[in-house]
Amino acid sequence: MHPVYLYNTLTRRKDEFSPIVPGQVGMYTCGPTVYQYATIGNMRSYVFADILRRVLEYNGYSVKMVMNITDVGHLVSDADEGEDKMLVAVGREKKTPWEIARFYTEAFMKDAALLNILRPTVVCYATEHIEEMLKMVVELVEKGYAYETSDGIYFDISRFSDYGQLSGIRLEEQLAGARVEANPEKRHHADFALWKKAPKEHIMQWPSPWGMGYPGWHIECSAMSRKYLGDEFDIHTGGVDHIPIHHENEIAQSASCTGKIPARVWMHGEFLLVDGGKMSKSLGNTYTIDDLAAKGFEPLAFRYFCFSAHYRSHLNFTWAALESAQRGLRSLRSAVQKYAREPERPGAEEKLEGFREAFLESVNDDLNMPKAVSVLWEAAKADLGPGLATLAGEFDRVLALDLLKGPVDEDRPLAPQEIPPEVLEILEERKLARQAKDWATSDRLREKLKAMGYHVKDLKDGYEVTRLPR
Repeated sequence: MHPVYLYNTLTRRKDEFSPIVPGQVGMYTCGPTVYQYATIGNMRSYVFADILRRVLEYNGYSVKMVMNITDVGHLVSDADEGEDKMLVAVGREKKTPWEIARFYTEAFMKDAALLNILRPTVVCYATEHIEEMLKMVVELVEKGYAYETSDGIYFDISRFSDYGQLSGIRLEEQLAGARVEANPEKRHHADFALWKKAPKEHIMQWPSPWGMGYPGWHIECSAMSRKYLGDEFDIHTGGVDHIPIHHENEIAQSASCTGKIPARVWMHGEFLLVDGGKMSKSLGNTYTIDDLAAKGFEPLAFRYFCFSAHYRSHLNFTWAALESAQRGLRSLRSAVQKYAREPERPGAEEKLEGFREAFLESVNDDLNMPKAVSVLWEAAKADLGPGLATLAGEFDRVLALDLLKGPVDEDRPLAPQEIPPEVLEILEERKLARQAKDWATSDRLREKLKAMGYHVKDLKDGYEVTRLPR
């Protein structure tokens, strides 16, 4: 196998990847909290995790990928503050938590499929693993790492001397903040909930040794990764926002139970910016995959857009950038699909091997997708004939851009049966306006067609219609 180099947040360097079991990879990805639609910022993280899995499989590894669905126990703040996110959604939508979780899980899976994100080997739901979580909480209490208060069971970070090893936060600094703690029963302000005691009116609760309650968010991932991947596995992924709290807490509680850091390699994707700033509801820029589709963009244009920056770099979303990505993707497909019908080129095989090597070197260098895509563009300009289609098919095992079958930028005239009825209706109205020499109406209808994504060219005896590139 060719060496694969991955940046490990834990070691703060790019290391050659070596799995615990040769040829096999155990991988855990923090999944969605299903109380609302996933944003394109969320989906960038899952595209990153999908690329990691695909690159490992491209290198011949067998990957067992586990992803959780948080359908209970995640407070508005990752630091155990505010209301439970599911309860917020219950108040907003007047549905049961189970109905909300089911609806938004299905919506997430649909978005993931539209982006050609492979379904994880195991999808595990928090509400189906309460028993495993409680066993870990009991174990932590028995070992002296957790304590009980009037509202729950908390992990005592002072008992875990390595707290902060992932994020670089110093334990002394965390403990020094105790004077500003919000919960006076907590020994330290950074102690986090393993189990919360539920009031009678709380709509999601389960029996425990401490009465009815529900799990803290962090214990979910520790319990489920342990069940499906063991005490120690190869890779854990998530967004950079998970580093200082969620993943730090996962390490603390898991290592306190098992004596081992759960994952050897921790990988994190950077934020997606919107128009150079933060994505937020208050700014009205929390776009979804459906929002992109409503503006005429195919979901895979967003996947292609994600490849324009390294996963550890900020990526700035604008509508103009997405439009450029869609044009680029469809132009690339056009070249690939065109050359698939061309005759063989003498000496193409030697060139193909060079491009294969360059692509593999790029993706194995900590998932350098901008460079990997540039390799395919170079190949598209190298006069490889049908060899380009062969190459694109191989690379698409990683890229997953439907290079051999997806829509392309075409400037050929559309046949009448390819033109939507509403467009045909406007074309006929415009034809009548031109016959009446009503040029103002003719021009207005031309602009209307343009806004709908169609260009009309007037001929001596009629017109031609083509699709405009997006």
